[in-house]
Amino acid sequence: MSQNPRTQSRYRVAQLNPRQPTAFALAPDAEARAAIAAELGLLSLPALRFQGEIRPAPSEAWEVVGRMQAKISQPCVVTLAPVKTSLDEEVHRVFSPHATAPEADEAEMGDEDLEPLGAVIDIEAIMIETLTLALPLYPRAEGAALDSSDDTPFEEEGRKPFAGLADLLKQRDPN
Repeated sequence: MSQNPRTQSRYRVAQLNPRQPTAFALAPDAEARAAIAAELGLLSLPALRFQGEIRPAPSEAWEVVGRMQAKISQPCVVTLAPVKTSLDEEVHRVFSPHATAPEADEAEMGDEDLEPLGAVIDIEAIMIETLTLALPLYPRAEGAALDSSDDTPFEEEGRKPFAGLADLLKQRDPN
């Protein structure tokens, strides 16, 4: 990596050096982290850092490689108590002028790492997307469990939910 990472978050492709990597380091301040936490439904986001480099790749493409690290607090899905998690994710994206965005609603996606190259590579957007995808879907506080003594009729062994339906229909039918 280069010695001096820059702290900007949007890089114009036309201004990137095609002969050497461009290092970046992004660490949003407390206000920006609070806004990201609110957007993602987190209780808090005490730490967030994304660093790496943008480097030229074959076929006029650009490659973003780096590491996103974060400390988050989410509500437990059982107790709503805060669940603290540390995230450490490797990031690899390739932006190619030869890749096209899908046009149809149900278009088949090609390579997951290959994205269309626009005029700008937005490092902050990549950081937030990586954070979003890395969040635990069902965070649980230590020792939290669903109460298994719930007496719902469908959990009984051998119970069939539509077993009495024919009898009810016979009662309703006057014939």
